[in-house]
Amino acid sequence: MSVSIFAPNGIPEVSAGDDLVALISAALERHAELAPDETSRETSPAALQDGDILVVTSKIVSKAEGRQVEAADREAAITAETVRVVATREHPGGVTRIVENRLGIVSAAAGVDSSNTPDGVILLLPVDPDASARALCASLRERFGVTIGVVISDTLGRPWRQGQTDVAIGAAGVRVLDDLRGSLDANGRTLDVTAPAVADEIAGAGDLVKGKAAGLPVAVVRGLGHLVTDIDAPGARSIVRVGPDDMFRLGTREAWDEGYAAGVAAAAAGR
Repeated sequence: MSVSIFAPNGIPEVSAGDDLVALISAALERHAELAPDETSRETSPAALQDGDILVVTSKIVSKAEGRQVEAADREAAITAETVRVVATREHPGGVTRIVENRLGIVSAAAGVDSSNTPDGVILLLPVDPDASARALCASLRERFGVTIGVVISDTLGRPWRQGQTDVAIGAAGVRVLDDLRGSLDANGRTLDVTAPAVADEIAGAGDLVKGKAAGLPVAVVRGLGHLVTDIDAPGARSIVRVGPDDMFRLGTREAWDEGYAAGVAAAAAGR
């Protein structure tokens, strides 16, 4: 198996109401015309091919959908997007809030972001990234006459590791989990829990060529056609751990405070 990834140039600054399908399509067509050897050495050049997976940064989706507010309202925007506070930490620059947002995603600042935005403006995440991915996927499939998938990506930190990586917050036409449970490993042992989050891996791979400051908001991952599926397959929301599956519902300090308060209440009640 071989995989290639490229990011087409020429997608302009996106504004509310812009046609993302038209902007992305034009950039892909120019890329195929000007740099055909970069798309594939084994097949004829094409803007999109069957089995391609587009990784689209959530920022241009949010911009096109008008998901922006004034930067002065950042803290209020974080509060409005929050459904549960996981942890808060004070630092010399202020307070970091790790929260669960409306999409079920646990992240810093509920995904509210000011990077790669005009001065005085901050972006909120798309209202429904899976729905946005389905709309993009359906339109691009129709326009190019090929069966492709779409992953909408955003940058998240990890609880036990330094740095950040891109993950899938929206997906359509892509198998988001490659469920290997019940199959055998190389030594013939049954796999009981192995289910790689391939949508997240694709999002991270796409970011290797998109970067954070290169003005390349879309990447095409080629060579993973076995992961492309029906457009109505479960989206990225299905990856999120919620309820009983969330073993780390609170930060350490918050969990201690909650347990202490419960103990005080129990003692007061004579239990």
